[in-house]
Amino acid sequence: MPALPIAVTVTLLQLAAAATVAAAAGAPIALPGCQSRCGELDIPYPFGTTAGCYRPGFKVTCDPKPGAGVAQRLKLGNNGEGPAVLEISVANSTVRVRSRTWFFAVGNTSMARLAVVPDGGPHPPYVLNPKRNRLVHIGCGFSVSLWTVAPGAERAFNTCYASCREDDLRKIRSSRCEGHGCCDVPIPAGGGLTSFSARFRWPGNNNTGCPKTSSPWIASGVTVVVVERRWWRDETNVFNLKMSMLAFGRASGAVAPAILDWVFNNNSTCAEVESRSDSGCVSKHSKCVDSAGSALGYVCKCSSGYQGNPYVRDGCQKPRRRLHVSAGIIFAMGVGIGMFLLLLAIVTIFATKSFKDRKARKMREYFFKQNRGLLLRQLVDKDIAERMIFSLEELEKATNKFDKTRILGGGGHGIVYKGILSNQHVVAIKMSKLVVRREIDGFINEVAILSQINHRNVVKLFGCCLEIEVPLLVYEFIPNGTLYAHLHVDGPTSLPWKDRLRIASEVATSLAYLHSSASISIIHRDIKSSNILLDDRLTAKVSDFGTSRGITIDESGVTTAVQGTYGYLDPEYYYTRRLTEKSDVYSYGVMLVELLTRKKPTTDMSQDDVSLVAHFIQLLSKDRLSEILDVQVIEEGEEEAKQVAALAALCVQMKGNDRPTMRHVEMRLQGIQSPNNNFQSGPGVQGLQTGLSSTTFEGSNNIVVHDNNSRRYSIEREILLSATLPR
Repeated sequence: MPALPIAVTVTLLQLAAAATVAAAAGAPIALPGCQSRCGELDIPYPFGTTAGCYRPGFKVTCDPKPGAGVAQRLKLGNNGEGPAVLEISVANSTVRVRSRTWFFAVGNTSMARLAVVPDGGPHPPYVLNPKRNRLVHIGCGFSVSLWTVAPGAERAFNTCYASCREDDLRKIRSSRCEGHGCCDVPIPAGGGLTSFSARFRWPGNNNTGCPKTSSPWIASGVTVVVVERRWWRDETNVFNLKMSMLAFGRASGAVAPAILDWVFNNNSTCAEVESRSDSGCVSKHSKCVDSAGSALGYVCKCSSGYQGNPYVRDGCQKPRRRLHVSAGIIFAMGVGIGMFLLLLAIVTIFATKSFKDRKARKMREYFFKQNRGLLLRQLVDKDIAERMIFSLEELEKATNKFDKTRILGGGGHGIVYKGILSNQHVVAIKMSKLVVRREIDGFINEVAILSQINHRNVVKLFGCCLEIEVPLLVYEFIPNGTLYAHLHVDGPTSLPWKDRLRIASEVATSLAYLHSSASISIIHRDIKSSNILLDDRLTAKVSDFGTSRGITIDESGVTTAVQGTYGYLDPEYYYTRRLTEKSDVYSYGVMLVELLTRKKPTTDMSQDDVSLVAHFIQLLSKDRLSEILDVQVIEEGEEEAKQVAALAALCVQMKGNDRPTMRHVEMRLQGIQSPNNNFQSGPGVQGLQTGLSSTTFEGSNNIVVHDNNSRRYSIEREILLSATLPR
């Protein structure tokens, strides 16, 4: 669609450009038979490379064989001893060269003469242009006095100072030259300056002027360079040259241009040379002009209305064409082009936004169907479905488009964000990292079941969002952190023993509930203290079902990939890959040991490099339990702790069949918490000492009762994560 307007714009721009005068094509720039180019550069007369092709003082050298991949270079001087030429302008009587640099080591206080341009005899044709150049000094801890070197007329024309204090590194690294690692001064006007003298002073300790530092930009001296003023105004050039010279001293790789004026017959005037017919202005329509620049002398110019080289015959010619366009037409064209571009930008923005909105809407619809949104609506009551299905737009608004500041935590299964819904309800929104497409149907089925279950010790699932590739889950927000964070604090005291015992009982109740579904049993597979959340009353909430797995009532277990956390992982499950309810019992037993000892199962080892669980069992079997119990536990409930320790030992037996069910663990803990504490269906600590000496824990037979009715409880399952990882 925009192809035609763009073509119109290009045409208008071409017309505007044509309003400028076109250069005369085909006009000679050098004498006949003389070299007129060196690489990409023109060599106009009075410059030349061979005898008879240049005027005195205007000899240049073109490198004939620069080497592979290197462009030919043009230099001033007979033997190429002068600076490299970047551009020669006959119209302006200037030559743009690569500036020379001078380096002064720290402590050098002698007066040094700096020759900016090569000598051209008694009247050198080149002088520094004072208006178009700056004299730059880059270094640290110095002051410099600058002097003209005209014979018998030496005079100081400027001074400058630069420091590199480490407390002002930002200014040193800046793209400015204001006395921080760099200072610059103007070139004095008049007198045809071709060289000057510099004398440095080095204030500071030991005349070094440099702070005691290893900073890479503190050079070992000062670099002096003359640079073109227009080029120096570009802050990028300032920064690059400044940092290069500060870091490398001589900055041999830095390219800084300088502008030199050139004139004929220094100190002569047009009247004098025209009286001798020796002006050199040989082209028709050319004239001699007294130099108004930095040196006395004269130059040649083409007459008004002509362009070219006045120093060669027929060098000044009229432009082939000239397009006269009034200022009003140019202004109108500019306004028209500007309005068109503005309109085009607005249309493009709206079209792009509309396209992105349509694409996003189609992608949401696609993912919703792919994630079986219709199936979800079929499986649950209509009112429940309306409540539990969240739109992506609503969750983006709740999390400020999933801003990083809203992240509550994350792990191997995904990232959890804090969200505030439109009804001001605070929720936790989990974005999973992985989803197995073939398990989406099962995932949706679990969402349908869990959305209708409510258990006080399982984090409540409010719903999900199916409009993106990986479904989002919305949970109740638990504000008080994890059991791990409350238990493992610095200092001698942590959670009171009564709270630890109650939390253990609540977790056991929730696991028994999860294991006892009417149609499906949920195995959490990653029970640990960091997956137990605590609300503001320290009530336990089992969370993070990212590795959970469901098994039907007619199955005793499933064979699946090993998942879990080192230190809590059931060894039988690890070696056989057979996942059963007793795998959760083992992990729960490890958590009981953690509550009793306040030691971390993932990192704490005995002096013999024995794991926390093995060390705990060894001490318990030798009636030395107090050596590993938390001091706070001993002080607040040692007798109860011994009974809990015995229960923990049963839970962490090597064989899953010897472990109690979570239902029996729940009842045993309730008995320990009862006022009379007369629950005697299992062995005490003394009875365990004999049983623990056997790898089969035969003393546990009184507790490991397989309750055939234990699976008839409705289960609350956290959903999501059963769909986020491979089974």
